[in-house]
Amino acid sequence: MGRSQAVRGGGERRPGQPGGGNGGFGPDGDDEGCPILHVDMDAFFAAVEVRKRPELRGRAVVVGGIGPRGVVSSASYEARRYGVRSAMPTMRARALCPGAVFLPPDFAEYSAASRAVMEIFRAVTPLVEPLSLDEAFLDVAGARRLLGRPVEIARMIRERVAEQERITCSVGVAPTKFVAKLGSTWAKPDGLLVVPAGRVLQFLHPLPVEALWGVGERSAETLRRLGLNTVADLAQARFEMLRGALGESAARHLHELAWGRDPRAVSPEQVEKSIGAEVTFDTDVDDPEVIRRSLLALAEKVGVRLRRAGQVGRTVSIKVRLADFRTVNRSRTLPGATDVAHELFEVSWALFVALRSTERIRLVGVRMEGLTDARETPRQLALGEPEHGWREAEAAADAAAARFGRSVVRPASLLGRDDLRRTENQARP
Repeated sequence: MGRSQAVRGGGERRPGQPGGGNGGFGPDGDDEGCPILHVDMDAFFAAVEVRKRPELRGRAVVVGGIGPRGVVSSASYEARRYGVRSAMPTMRARALCPGAVFLPPDFAEYSAASRAVMEIFRAVTPLVEPLSLDEAFLDVAGARRLLGRPVEIARMIRERVAEQERITCSVGVAPTKFVAKLGSTWAKPDGLLVVPAGRVLQFLHPLPVEALWGVGERSAETLRRLGLNTVADLAQARFEMLRGALGESAARHLHELAWGRDPRAVSPEQVEKSIGAEVTFDTDVDDPEVIRRSLLALAEKVGVRLRRAGQVGRTVSIKVRLADFRTVNRSRTLPGATDVAHELFEVSWALFVALRSTERIRLVGVRMEGLTDARETPRQLALGEPEHGWREAEAAADAAAARFGRSVVRPASLLGRDDLRRTENQARP
């Protein structure tokens, strides 16, 4: 039986599932005192790709790096049946599911879909806390008078996402953020689960310790060596033992979660601290021209994302991962904030040149940090700088890309020989 069938059908559950039987958990549970929703899109990147290509519906679809060093970003549930998972090397995914359709990510499309979904959420409540492109917490306490009970609001959101965006989502309804997120996980795919306020411990305690936020592989091994396999085991453990094994802060955090205590409120003001992009080469490179072109392309991506987010930044940083996996980071703080890709590239290239590296390189990345709202950050023209320049050119490119696609306008140095030949032919009378 699949996870979603178990959650929604209320039938037999796998060992380790919450509640050990129906236990009042499902789409029709008591939602009194449960103002928090966690909405999580199902296989988001893959779902958006299937929306663009309806002929792929029902097939195994894998989105991610398609080169020999690529990593899976998203996999449809048809692909997951073969063991394909996010963060898995693409080569491993191909071995597990050779019949899958492998697609490179289209982040512009995913960002557009994410903005549309978040607008659906914000039409319900202003208290929306995005965690990533495909998930968010909502506090719907203030929407009850107008829209009904939390579970009714959850159903409405799922219907609107399906009708307007033609993709599906799963929703957890609970008294706290932590439990709501667990609820949406157990509801997947395309499901709804309510964890009643009076039954939180019955939901939590049968779960494995890995279900708790902050328990990774290493800490799970530590807890299991102590004989703590479930959340109930951890909840009943002596705090002194937990503190000795995990440290004061981690022990207190996990002990609180194990008893269902999570006082954090939904915080709608989640300002990104940085915006970046990186690329892993299919084979290690030592050609400076390849690195230069890559940094230019990455600066272009970061500039576009900054302008879309309405933000500017002052600190440019680069990441260089060498063939032996050593990673070097360098940064420079600018005198003024910017969102101009040309400026990002000039600083990024200068930082790379200053490394004087002759070793082969596996990955490069560009990131802008120290972000502020572009509307509230005045920009002072430098002495001798023209009134109109790179910023206006890039804004015009953004407008053209919005109408015709990002590939229509890009730096000439990023065009290959075939692209240049086509451009020259089109320019001839």
